[in-house]
Amino acid sequence: MNMISEDAAAKMETCVQGSLSGTMSFPEVLGLLRSVGVERYHADYSREEITYYLKNGQSHVVKSPHPTHESAQEFSADGVAAAVGRSQRGEHSYLDFVRDTMKAGCVGYFVQLDGCRVQYFGRKGEIHTETFPV
Repeated sequence: MNMISEDAAAKMETCVQGSLSGTMSFPEVLGLLRSVGVERYHADYSREEITYYLKNGQSHVVKSPHPTHESAQEFSADGVAAAVGRSQRGEHSYLDFVRDTMKAGCVGYFVQLDGCRVQYFGRKGEIHTETFPV
């Protein structure tokens, strides 16, 4: 498999740093990722990394360090939905979002850019799906 371009890798890094620092919104992140051919990505809270998957079959992993916070043992779809709502209303940062979803038992999520869906999942295979505007 071919390596991704330096430009694509740099833009993925920019998205992670912009999210962590609060300088990029979710719609801005999606726009930049779409510009380099990303079709989906997986945020893994346990490994503190995001894996980006491009339409051409390539992938790239970026470290995404966040404050240590243990994920709850039990998954709360309502807790995840509440955290998503706060983010959509601009009421907290991405780091707050990570912290809040971990408190709700989330261990990571998948974002499908073309499908405009995010699947949040818990330790036991629980899944909560949210949609977002194109």
